[in-house]
Amino acid sequence: MNEKKIVGELAADFIEDGMVIGLGTGSTVYFTIMKLGALVEAGLSIQGIPTSVQTAELAKKLQIPLASMDEVKKIDIAIDGADEVDSNLNLIKGGGGALVREKIVAKAAEKFIVVADPSKMVKTLGAFPLPVEVVPFGAMQTENYIRELQGETKLRLTDGKPFQTDNGNFIIDCSFPSIIRPQELESILNNIPGVVDNGLFVGMADMVITIDSGHKPVLLKKEKH
Repeated sequence: MNEKKIVGELAADFIEDGMVIGLGTGSTVYFTIMKLGALVEAGLSIQGIPTSVQTAELAKKLQIPLASMDEVKKIDIAIDGADEVDSNLNLIKGGGGALVREKIVAKAAEKFIVVADPSKMVKTLGAFPLPVEVVPFGAMQTENYIRELQGETKLRLTDGKPFQTDNGNFIIDCSFPSIIRPQELESILNNIPGVVDNGLFVGMADMVITIDSGHKPVLLKKEKH
């Protein structure tokens, strides 16, 4: 049984005719987009805002109408995956390298839904390396600053060369064994010169869709204060 498929397709149930949808990037939200493609073929009218070139290409194949951030007044729902989800619904994202665009779209959405198979659910963030997007200029110096935060760092490579995001930037993957105060770390990282943004999504998820050991859907919602 494909847990990613089950979870990804469940998110499509929240989409209504006429909505503007933020389309995330990754192996779980792939199934959401596939389901949306089938619904569009059946007559559903939506506009998609892709968070990556990869997602845009998939949506075009499925004939999902696309728009840019500047062409819409609002995003009704953003749907995306996560590399880790903690007990407070804070996230680590960016394993696919699209974290900056994903965060921009998630922040702009009236509702941010995260799809995550059970392996992504953790008590405390940190087992998955935290991606930090940095500008290429002075990237080694930026990495040195990050290393001062007592984390291990590694420049992400593809075929021996620095991986480049859709924005033309580099990614430094950072190992912080246990991220107890994610909001604090997010702020500290983003204040380092050269850092564009990082993969901590703190307090942004309105709902996380996952499944339990019996393959039954579980909807986790952010507590309202």
